[in-house]
Amino acid sequence: MIDRTAFVDRFGGVFEHSPWVAERALDAGLAKPLTVQSLHAAMVEAFRAADYAEKLQVLRAHPDLAGRLAIAGELTASSKAEQASAGLDRLSVAEHTRFLALNALYIQRFGFPFIIAVRGLDKNDIISAFESRIGSTPEQEFATACAEVEKIARLRLDSLLPGETYDSH
Repeated sequence: MIDRTAFVDRFGGVFEHSPWVAERALDAGLAKPLTVQSLHAAMVEAFRAADYAEKLQVLRAHPDLAGRLAIAGELTASSKAEQASAGLDRLSVAEHTRFLALNALYIQRFGFPFIIAVRGLDKNDIISAFESRIGSTPEQEFATACAEVEKIARLRLDSLLPGETYDSH
């Protein structure tokens, strides 16, 4: 049997500040040994089964890209590493001002921060996606943001379990 506390401690942050996703995946039953792929599938299933308000809570738990939490040094370790991988910790003043303006416009339009799996992207890719997605309908953008959260979760699991399985008792 998988130790619940150890499991949630290790995987509770895969979906930003939302350990309930890991808890529900575990409660639904997990085949052993767990691989990155099977664990991701179980967590995505738990996330997708959540109601709209719960999903919105997950979206709102994500920090703004290059936003106030980054400036204050208050990002989670995962978010900090992800944003740094895209160069968002090295923006010029003009670029940072652009990100802040896009963040504000996006949040005003959709009610949650812009979410994109930044690994493999650079600041120009992200700005381009920001500008493109700002024209989406709220329904389209909610679906896109949820899909991006699922991609981020997979990347985080890849980092937590590089080439291994999880078998905690």
